[in-house]
Amino acid sequence: MTPEKKAETIKKLRVHKNDTGSPEAQIALFSERITELTDHLKKHPKDNHSRRGLIKMVTKRKSLLNYLGRKNEKRHASLVKKLGLRK
Repeated sequence: MTPEKKAETIKKLRVHKNDTGSPEAQIALFSERITELTDHLKKHPKDNHSRRGLIKMVTKRKSLLNYLGRKNEKRHASLVKKLGLRK
């Protein structure tokens, strides 16, 4: 992920002006990287090292989503809707 794309992703979901570490920003970054890795693994199905990294990222994103759901249900619901995570 390029620094420009990373900054753009954070800018969409930041809580305040200098935000880089809020759960929303972290989840958005994980979602972007998960999408990129998923596309990579479709082209390279035997790349098991990247698959392991993908699984770790999905788990980390899930734990951050659970944390946000416990702390603030409104923010959790709006984030899931913005990112389109649940169908």
